[in-house]
Amino acid sequence: MSSVPELFGSLVFNDSVMKARLPKSAYKALRETRELGKPLDPKVADAVAAAMKEWALEKGATHFTHWFQPMTGITAEKHDSFITPVEDGKVLMEFSGKELIKGEPDASSFPSGGLRATFEARGYTAWDPTSNAFIKGKSLCIPTAFCSYGGEALDKKTPLLRSMDALNKQALRILRLFGNTKAKRVITTVGPEQEYFLIDKSMYEKRKDLVYTGRT
Repeated sequence: MSSVPELFGSLVFNDSVMKARLPKSAYKALRETRELGKPLDPKVADAVAAAMKEWALEKGATHFTHWFQPMTGITAEKHDSFITPVEDGKVLMEFSGKELIKGEPDASSFPSGGLRATFEARGYTAWDPTSNAFIKGKSLCIPTAFCSYGGEALDKKTPLLRSMDALNKQALRILRLFGNTKAKRVITTVGPEQEYFLIDKSMYEKRKDLVYTGRT
Protein backbone atom coordinates (compact mmCIF):
# COMPACT_ATOMS: atom_id res chain seq x y z
CA MET A 1 0.00 0.00 0.00
CA SER A 2 1.28 3.48 -0.88
CA SER A 3 2.07 5.85 1.95
CA VAL A 4 0.13 9.05 2.57
CA PRO A 5 2.96 11.31 1.27
CA GLU A 6 3.03 9.27 -1.97
CA LEU A 7 -0.74 9.48 -2.41
CA PHE A 8 -1.13 13.16 -1.50
CA GLY A 9 -1.39 15.22 -4.68
CA SER A 10 -0.61 12.22 -6.89
CA LEU A 11 -3.60 13.01 -9.14
CA VAL A 12 -2.78 16.72 -9.47
CA PHE A 13 -0.84 18.20 -12.38
CA ASN A 14 1.13 20.39 -9.99
CA ASP A 15 4.33 22.39 -10.27
CA SER A 16 6.63 19.42 -9.64
CA VAL A 17 4.92 17.42 -12.42
CA MET A 18 5.10 20.38 -14.80
CA LYS A 19 8.79 20.89 -14.08
CA ALA A 20 9.54 17.22 -14.71
CA ARG A 21 7.51 16.87 -17.91
CA LEU A 22 7.63 20.23 -19.71
CA PRO A 23 10.54 21.57 -21.78
CA LYS A 24 12.46 24.16 -19.77
CA SER A 25 11.33 27.04 -22.00
CA ALA A 26 7.67 25.98 -21.78
CA TYR A 27 7.88 25.53 -18.01
CA LYS A 28 9.44 28.98 -17.61
CA ALA A 29 6.77 30.60 -19.79
CA LEU A 30 3.96 28.87 -17.90
CA ARG A 31 5.41 29.98 -14.55
CA GLU A 32 5.49 33.57 -15.81
CA THR A 33 1.84 33.27 -16.80
CA ARG A 34 0.88 31.79 -13.43
CA GLU A 35 2.92 34.18 -11.31
CA LEU A 36 3.06 37.40 -13.34
CA GLY A 37 -0.09 37.16 -15.44
CA LYS A 38 1.77 37.25 -18.77
CA PRO A 39 -0.09 36.06 -21.91
CA LEU A 40 0.55 32.43 -22.83
CA ASP A 41 1.98 31.64 -26.27
CA PRO A 42 -0.15 29.07 -28.20
CA LYS A 43 2.99 26.98 -28.77
CA VAL A 44 3.47 26.74 -25.01
CA ALA A 45 -0.18 25.70 -24.66
CA ASP A 46 0.47 22.86 -27.13
CA ALA A 47 3.45 21.69 -25.05
CA VAL A 48 1.42 21.83 -21.84
CA ALA A 49 -1.48 19.96 -23.47
CA ALA A 50 0.84 17.19 -24.69
CA ALA A 51 2.40 16.80 -21.24
CA MET A 52 -1.01 16.85 -19.54
CA LYS A 53 -2.35 14.20 -21.91
CA GLU A 54 0.57 11.80 -21.41
CA TRP A 55 0.40 12.25 -17.63
CA ALA A 56 -3.37 11.75 -17.58
CA LEU A 57 -3.20 8.62 -19.76
CA GLU A 58 -0.59 7.15 -17.41
CA LYS A 59 -3.05 7.76 -14.56
CA GLY A 60 -5.81 5.89 -16.41
CA ALA A 61 -7.78 8.84 -17.78
CA THR A 62 -9.76 8.40 -21.01
CA HIS A 63 -11.47 11.81 -21.22
CA PHE A 64 -10.81 15.46 -20.48
CA THR A 65 -13.26 18.05 -19.24
CA HIS A 66 -13.39 21.79 -18.73
CA TRP A 67 -14.44 22.05 -15.08
CA PHE A 68 -16.25 25.27 -14.11
CA GLN A 69 -18.54 26.84 -11.50
CA PRO A 70 -21.74 28.18 -13.10
CA MET A 71 -24.28 30.14 -11.06
CA THR A 72 -26.10 26.99 -9.95
CA GLY A 73 -24.32 26.37 -6.65
CA ILE A 74 -22.58 23.26 -8.02
CA THR A 75 -19.78 22.58 -10.50
CA ALA A 76 -20.28 21.60 -14.14
CA GLU A 77 -18.24 19.60 -16.63
CA LYS A 78 -18.19 19.16 -20.41
CA HIS A 79 -16.48 15.86 -21.24
CA ASP A 80 -14.63 14.97 -24.43
CA SER A 81 -12.56 11.91 -25.28
CA PHE A 82 -8.86 11.86 -26.09
CA ILE A 83 -9.74 9.43 -28.89
CA THR A 84 -9.47 10.62 -32.50
CA PRO A 85 -10.49 8.09 -35.22
CA VAL A 86 -8.09 7.57 -38.13
CA GLU A 87 -8.60 6.13 -41.62
CA ASP A 88 -7.48 2.54 -40.97
CA GLY A 89 -10.16 1.97 -38.34
CA LYS A 90 -7.84 2.65 -35.43
CA VAL A 91 -7.66 5.62 -33.09
CA LEU A 92 -5.09 8.11 -31.85
CA MET A 93 -5.00 9.68 -28.40
CA GLU A 94 -4.84 13.42 -29.01
CA PHE A 95 -5.21 16.62 -27.01
CA SER A 96 -4.23 20.01 -28.45
CA GLY A 97 -3.41 23.36 -26.94
CA LYS A 98 -6.57 24.75 -28.53
CA GLU A 99 -8.68 22.15 -26.70
CA LEU A 100 -6.85 22.97 -23.47
CA ILE A 101 -7.36 26.73 -23.74
CA LYS A 102 -11.00 26.97 -24.83
CA GLY A 103 -14.23 24.99 -24.72
CA GLU A 104 -17.78 25.78 -25.81
CA PRO A 105 -20.48 24.34 -23.54
CA ASP A 106 -24.13 25.16 -24.13
CA ALA A 107 -24.55 28.40 -22.18
CA SER A 108 -28.34 28.28 -22.46
CA SER A 109 -28.27 25.34 -20.02
CA PHE A 110 -26.97 27.57 -17.22
CA PRO A 111 -28.36 30.64 -15.42
CA SER A 112 -27.06 34.00 -16.61
CA GLY A 113 -28.29 36.28 -13.84
CA GLY A 114 -30.38 38.18 -16.39
CA LEU A 115 -27.31 39.23 -18.38
CA ARG A 116 -28.68 37.85 -21.64
CA ALA A 117 -31.60 35.97 -23.14
CA THR A 118 -31.52 32.20 -22.69
CA PHE A 119 -31.69 31.58 -26.45
CA GLU A 120 -28.23 33.15 -26.82
CA ALA A 121 -26.50 29.82 -26.37
CA ARG A 122 -22.91 30.86 -26.93
CA GLY A 123 -20.77 30.37 -23.87
CA TYR A 124 -17.07 29.72 -23.57
CA THR A 125 -14.85 28.10 -20.99
CA ALA A 126 -11.30 29.44 -20.77
CA TRP A 127 -8.44 27.59 -19.09
CA ASP A 128 -7.26 29.12 -15.82
CA PRO A 129 -3.54 28.25 -15.71
CA THR A 130 -3.27 29.50 -12.11
CA SER A 131 -5.30 26.47 -10.95
CA ASN A 132 -3.83 22.98 -11.28
CA ALA A 133 -5.53 20.37 -13.44
CA PHE A 134 -6.40 17.10 -11.70
CA ILE A 135 -7.72 13.59 -12.30
CA LYS A 136 -11.22 12.65 -11.11
CA GLY A 137 -12.34 9.16 -11.98
CA LYS A 138 -11.30 8.62 -15.60
CA SER A 139 -11.27 12.30 -16.55
CA LEU A 140 -8.61 15.00 -16.68
CA CYS A 141 -10.33 18.01 -15.09
CA ILE A 142 -9.12 21.40 -16.32
CA PRO A 143 -10.18 24.37 -14.13
CA THR A 144 -11.75 27.06 -16.30
CA ALA A 145 -13.67 30.33 -16.24
CA PHE A 146 -17.07 30.48 -17.96
CA CYS A 147 -18.08 33.58 -19.95
CA SER A 148 -20.63 34.62 -22.55
CA TYR A 149 -19.76 35.60 -26.12
CA GLY A 150 -19.78 39.25 -25.02
CA GLY A 151 -17.48 38.63 -22.05
CA GLU A 152 -20.10 38.66 -19.29
CA ALA A 153 -19.33 36.37 -16.37
CA LEU A 154 -21.56 33.30 -16.26
CA ASP A 155 -19.80 31.70 -13.31
CA LYS A 156 -18.40 32.40 -9.86
CA LYS A 157 -14.74 32.19 -10.85
CA THR A 158 -14.56 34.96 -13.45
CA PRO A 159 -15.53 37.75 -10.98
CA LEU A 160 -12.97 36.35 -8.53
CA LEU A 161 -10.17 36.39 -11.13
CA ARG A 162 -11.13 39.90 -12.25
CA SER A 163 -11.20 41.11 -8.64
CA MET A 164 -7.77 39.62 -8.00
CA ASP A 165 -6.43 41.37 -11.09
CA ALA A 166 -7.92 44.71 -10.01
CA LEU A 167 -6.45 44.35 -6.52
CA ASN A 168 -3.08 43.48 -8.03
CA LYS A 169 -3.05 46.64 -10.16
CA GLN A 170 -4.06 48.95 -7.31
CA ALA A 171 -1.74 47.30 -4.77
CA LEU A 172 1.20 47.71 -7.17
CA ARG A 173 0.23 51.36 -7.63
CA ILE A 174 0.35 51.91 -3.86
CA LEU A 175 3.65 50.06 -3.58
CA ARG A 176 5.14 52.34 -6.23
CA LEU A 177 4.00 55.38 -4.21
CA PHE A 178 5.95 54.01 -1.25
CA GLY A 179 9.05 53.54 -3.39
CA ASN A 180 8.84 49.79 -4.04
CA THR A 181 9.92 49.36 -7.65
CA LYS A 182 10.81 45.65 -7.47
CA ALA A 183 7.43 44.04 -6.81
CA LYS A 184 5.90 42.64 -10.01
CA ARG A 185 2.65 41.15 -8.77
CA VAL A 186 0.52 41.09 -5.64
CA ILE A 187 -1.22 37.76 -5.06
CA THR A 188 -4.47 37.75 -3.11
CA THR A 189 -5.18 35.02 -0.56
CA VAL A 190 -8.19 34.57 1.72
CA GLY A 191 -8.84 32.49 4.80
CA PRO A 192 -11.34 32.11 7.63
CA GLU A 193 -11.19 34.53 10.54
CA GLN A 194 -10.46 32.62 13.74
CA GLU A 195 -10.38 35.33 16.41
CA TYR A 196 -13.11 35.58 19.04
CA PHE A 197 -13.58 38.33 21.64
CA LEU A 198 -15.49 38.26 24.93
CA ILE A 199 -16.83 41.74 25.72
CA ASP A 200 -18.44 42.86 28.95
CA LYS A 201 -22.16 43.53 28.42
CA SER A 202 -21.94 47.09 29.77
CA MET A 203 -19.10 47.86 27.36
CA TYR A 204 -20.97 46.15 24.52
CA GLU A 205 -24.02 48.35 25.07
CA LYS A 206 -21.84 51.46 24.72
CA ARG A 207 -20.56 50.29 21.33
CA LYS A 208 -23.35 51.06 18.87
CA ASP A 209 -21.37 49.48 16.03
CA LEU A 210 -21.44 46.14 17.88
CA VAL A 211 -25.10 46.51 18.77
CA TYR A 212 -26.11 47.30 15.19
CA THR A 213 -23.93 44.75 13.41
CA GLY A 214 -23.73 41.99 16.01
CA ARG A 215 -20.03 41.50 15.33
CA THR A 216 -16.67 43.24 15.44
